[in-house]
Amino acid sequence: MKDIHKTMQLLDRSMGKPEQLAPIPFEEFVKVLSAEPSTVLRNVFQIFHDMIKNYIDEVIDEYPDDPESIGFIKYDCSRLFVQGSDRPFFADRLFANRLVKQADALKRGAQQNKIYIFEGPPGCGKSTFLNNLLMRFGEYANTREGSRFETVWRLDRRVLGGSPEKGPSPLLMRLCQLLEESPKNQKACFQEHDTTDSTDYYIEVPCPSHDNPILMIPKNLRREFFDTLFEYDRFKEELFAEKEYEWVFREDPCTICGALYEALLNKLKSPTKVYKMLYAQPYRFNRRLGEGISVFNPGDKPIKQNVLRNEILQNRINNLFNDSNHVKYIFSTYAKTNNGVYALMDIKSHNTERLIELHNIISEGLHKVEDIEENVNSLLIALMNPEDKKNVQDFQSFSDRIEYINIPYILDLNTEVEIYRNIFGRQIEEGFLPRVLHNFARVIISSRLNIRSEAMLEWIPNPEKYRIYCDENLQLLKMELYTGYIPSWLSEEDRKELTAKRRRRIIGESEKEGDHGISGRDSIRIFNDFHSRYAKEDRLINMSNLCDFFNKSEKKLVQSIPRGFIGSLLCMYNYTILQEVKESLFYYNEEQTSKDIQNYLFAINFEIGSVETCTFTGDKLEITEDFMKGIEDRLLGLNADEKKRLSFREVTQKGYTSKTLTKDIMLDRKPITETELYQTLHKQYEYNLKEKVLDPFLENENFRRAIKDYDSEDFKTYDKRIRNDVTFLIDNLCKKHGYAEKGAKEVCIYVVDNELAKSANPS
Repeated sequence: MKDIHKTMQLLDRSMGKPEQLAPIPFEEFVKVLSAEPSTVLRNVFQIFHDMIKNYIDEVIDEYPDDPESIGFIKYDCSRLFVQGSDRPFFADRLFANRLVKQADALKRGAQQNKIYIFEGPPGCGKSTFLNNLLMRFGEYANTREGSRFETVWRLDRRVLGGSPEKGPSPLLMRLCQLLEESPKNQKACFQEHDTTDSTDYYIEVPCPSHDNPILMIPKNLRREFFDTLFEYDRFKEELFAEKEYEWVFREDPCTICGALYEALLNKLKSPTKVYKMLYAQPYRFNRRLGEGISVFNPGDKPIKQNVLRNEILQNRINNLFNDSNHVKYIFSTYAKTNNGVYALMDIKSHNTERLIELHNIISEGLHKVEDIEENVNSLLIALMNPEDKKNVQDFQSFSDRIEYINIPYILDLNTEVEIYRNIFGRQIEEGFLPRVLHNFARVIISSRLNIRSEAMLEWIPNPEKYRIYCDENLQLLKMELYTGYIPSWLSEEDRKELTAKRRRRIIGESEKEGDHGISGRDSIRIFNDFHSRYAKEDRLINMSNLCDFFNKSEKKLVQSIPRGFIGSLLCMYNYTILQEVKESLFYYNEEQTSKDIQNYLFAINFEIGSVETCTFTGDKLEITEDFMKGIEDRLLGLNADEKKRLSFREVTQKGYTSKTLTKDIMLDRKPITETELYQTLHKQYEYNLKEKVLDPFLENENFRRAIKDYDSEDFKTYDKRIRNDVTFLIDNLCKKHGYAEKGAKEVCIYVVDNELAKSANPS
């Protein structure tokens, strides 16, 4: 028993005191409003926007200084959809930008008379998305940052006339419990009988529609009220001018609160006395109780009676106002989510009926409850499969009230890979050669993209020129753009042609993609099959495994992948890793390169056969054809013929005399190494050196064996130069390109065995 007592004490200390949510008088509420106006004056649409901004982190815009940037931001949605969730939802870059823009539109005021339908194919994660979104919304709305106030009346029997009554019998208390679903309304029934404090004299009447207390100020007085309350500042300017605050001046209080206000004013003859009975309390959200958030599944049957009452509270009110029947405390289930979220999971079965019932509410913002009208200003959200659109197509007047937001299959390869890591563990990446896991994601995503892209073909009419980097349909290039990355292998001309207008059009095509192809659920199953088949302790999964898997897969899977895509993906991979190996093996002698270029720029101004001392390097030069050809081979490549070399020499000499010498050196007094011509030749020289760096090793069988024996006793038996070259290569692959030692060895053997250097044709 002692241990149990200690345990209970621990729980008591850990949980602390419950949060105080006592109502505050209207005057205190006005003080809070004056101090924090932008926090207090928020409706559900503004809260939704603030919640999105609170949980989504803006990571990076890779091209902030690009004049053609479209603000395609990389947002981190993990705090919104992943952290603390039993079933994480992964939003790709396209959908994250779409969601943020939608939230911005809601805040700006484009909010009324609409239902927002998130449309996507089965298996795209719609239900997971909405559940996680509403979980965060409820969590945020119940925090200090996301809190809002709602109206609660404290009717003082001492002022209105009447006396405390004896508490109800146990039978009556039980009856009240059965009648009421909301703890808030139970509180209204019983609080007046709490004999421990002065609440004996109060009847607490909560607003069932969760109205902001500011709506209790008559509409015709609100502008003057705010003009008096606020000094002229930025918020006051926004309040009177911005569309997002129109609701403050436009909306009426709920019918119950409006009737209470009028009844109190008629009885007390003083607005001041009325407002002394007006209180504000935090609007608490609870999805399970339907307070602030209500979610309906297609199989949830409609309740037979949609009208909710509190007979005991009604009797108390009637007693105060002499049975005038002026205040009818009745409301519908819609009131429970007013200024909250009303959500439908899939538009089918009973949810089709619910959507149709929302038609009048969306059109007018009102709902009839017996003979009274009820305001409904909720954020209405629904999920829909494309095939269920037929359920609303017959209602033409409804179509302009619906705003569709696409939630397709993942189209961002980085997000697709993150899903695999989450499900199978982050350690899976250690079993792949670099790039191979992402290439698996590229294959999956290729099935979800449209084969022909008008926007891409308008930009690059001849995809053939990029055949070593891309497929004939430019899907590989589009995938890079969907991740926010603009590949470096694009020509300077095409890079300039990627204007903001053109890039928006390309990104815009994502709205019509991702509704077909391999679903999210199927991609996980396929990846599991692939990983189970090729994962080995002694060997990393490589591109040969990937190609073998997809080429030999079931017919349906093979047919979903565009023709020739796997071959293009392999070609791009081969070219990329070849460049990595070349760069890692390349030892660059900057001093010798710089001397060669300076000597060449000096020598082109003299006749063949001359002997001159270079003014840049001080070297004595014998200017022969062999001397010129030796440097031109490094600038143009070994395959350049005499005609090409002589033409290059002539153009370079003309550029040197017309600009480099006369302007850069003589006028601007730049060193030769800082001139534009020198920098251009320097890049060419380095590029061609790198392209040929593997040539000496390709015919050397010892080089391949040394790679295989690296970090073993046998490695010590090789020639010192080969050992140094192999060690230099492996170290650079690990440091510069993120390879593990095992992966670096395997990729080097792959490059050598497949003779990639011989087959590559960068031209």
